[in-house]
Amino acid sequence: MYERIEPAQLDSTADGTPYSARFGDVYHTQHGALGQSRHVFLEGNQLPHRWQRKSRFVILETGFGLGLNFLTTWAAWREDPKRCDRLHFISIEKHPFSASDLAVAHRRWPELATLSARLCAQWPTLTPGHHRLWLEDGRVALTLVFGDANEALAKLDARVDAFYLDGFSPARNPDLWSARLCHQLAALAAPVATLATWSVSREVRQHLEYARFRIDKAPGFTGKSEMLRGHIAGAPEKIRSSHGREAIIVGAGLAGTSLAHRLVKRGWQVLLLDAAAGPGQGASGNLAGVLRPLPSLDDNRLARLTRAGTLAGIRHLNALGAAGHAVRWAPTGVLHLARDPQHEARQREVVDSQQPPAEFLRQVDQAEASALARWPLAVGGWWFPGSGWVQPPSLCAANIAAAGDGLSVHYGVSVGGLDRVDGLWQLRDQHGDIIAESACVILANGADIRHLAPAQTLPVRAARGQVSHLPAAEGSAPDIVVCRLGYVSPAIDGVRCAGATFLVDDDDPALRESEHADNLAKLDFILPGFSQALGELPMAGRVGFRPASPDRLPMVGAIAAPGTYPPDATLDQVAREPGLYAISGFGARGLVWSAIVAETLASQLDGDPLPLERDLVDAIDPGRFVLRRARRERFSSDG
Repeated sequence: MYERIEPAQLDSTADGTPYSARFGDVYHTQHGALGQSRHVFLEGNQLPHRWQRKSRFVILETGFGLGLNFLTTWAAWREDPKRCDRLHFISIEKHPFSASDLAVAHRRWPELATLSARLCAQWPTLTPGHHRLWLEDGRVALTLVFGDANEALAKLDARVDAFYLDGFSPARNPDLWSARLCHQLAALAAPVATLATWSVSREVRQHLEYARFRIDKAPGFTGKSEMLRGHIAGAPEKIRSSHGREAIIVGAGLAGTSLAHRLVKRGWQVLLLDAAAGPGQGASGNLAGVLRPLPSLDDNRLARLTRAGTLAGIRHLNALGAAGHAVRWAPTGVLHLARDPQHEARQREVVDSQQPPAEFLRQVDQAEASALARWPLAVGGWWFPGSGWVQPPSLCAANIAAAGDGLSVHYGVSVGGLDRVDGLWQLRDQHGDIIAESACVILANGADIRHLAPAQTLPVRAARGQVSHLPAAEGSAPDIVVCRLGYVSPAIDGVRCAGATFLVDDDDPALRESEHADNLAKLDFILPGFSQALGELPMAGRVGFRPASPDRLPMVGAIAAPGTYPPDATLDQVAREPGLYAISGFGARGLVWSAIVAETLASQLDGDPLPLERDLVDAIDPGRFVLRRARRERFSSDG
């Protein structure tokens, strides 16, 4: 179910100390917030000493609050000449502040003004789940997890070096100090993980000790005589695969270029191959695509993934633009009209139940929908103000440009075969000659992945999609994206996109009058009578072939090896093709999936904390299909 996020309210005590009326407690000591952060959390975890000269250091905080611990840690990292290459800071917050309230609260600490401004500029929409913000040109990652800590920790995939336990007092907020939570922390701990907290509650000490933390008391900060610090006892080393930080990616569309960008930013050397003459020429070659989520009343995995993907995609587009690699896109807003009055009632139920932030989603009636579209409509629907259209080839090109020197790109290279020889994957052309070889290969080549033998466990199917191009004057209606069992874009360079068809296992690349007629019929369903105003037009458009997944979710991760599995097998028991990965199955949602799943796979390959909840990572794991096949076979034999 959807976890509604109720924002914190900015209150203060008589002396100006930030205060939570909800929990009846202050956010920090009256004797100096920054001093408390440095003494309790930095010194309590032996920082900055412990992160020095490391490639990566991971901190987990149990209550973000005003963000002062993060800002203080970030400042200490910046000032340390021996700092780690990359700092990951994960913080969980059930009641986050708005960006405007954070900015107001941070005025009390002018020495943090620069960092506060950077944080507030990227502050995410207050929706549940993970939100990863990249700072310091990708060297500092803040992963904000909005939601209940007990639920969030169970879904977190990370290897934590230091814990900041900083919730409201155990008497005011006992759930954040429970025995269950302490055991969840221990499960995430790296072998030499440390912790620190200002609390010296006897019950908290017991919970931590039962969870295998060795605890001792230390002098507290100013007005508090004692604090707790500790370290994990006997935590086993978690083994992660290593590929020497070199990889070959096959496919320069949204999937491949997004992953190449994320790997190179982590210091990898990447070779990107594509059969076309340039990036984004296959399924990613349309003039315009739609970037928006697909909510559901039960907030199912598709809804959660499309929400995470849309928000991550918008952050990525903004980051590329800020770095000077502008993408052709526009956050015009997306209007998702109801199919009929019954569907409109269900849409309204979703909004009424979840009460998402209005800047993310709100319900509009028929009159407001008509005003937004500048066209008379019969129904209302969902309005996503921050969503919009994106030109996929421009995003592919920007990903490549932003990756920099660690990326080598070769076009006009067609991979016809893939074999593993002496621990390396050899990529061969149609004549059988070796093109390149590597211990790590990622297949992002759309529907062509079906033709490579080691990927045969993936049930990828090609879905033909024809988009119609219609002449349109700049500024003509609609100047937003409108969807209703299809989509229509604003005018882009004098052309409006409408469509699209979705025909599985149809390999014909030619434009068809029948599908053009289907697109015009969809257009009239979206905007009644719109096609009649166009008059007779010659057929124009584009055909692409999208890699489709049976369950509408992408396939991202290590490719499963053929094998026989019991019906109760788990993903951990699935054998994998060593060093071979897929990023495929995007269907018609390439723009929605590409940024978030590329960051997920790059994090898996490099050993970073994952940017998605564990159950969502499992939901896109390519190994899920061999397990489903095993269960179907068992069901058939039992029947």
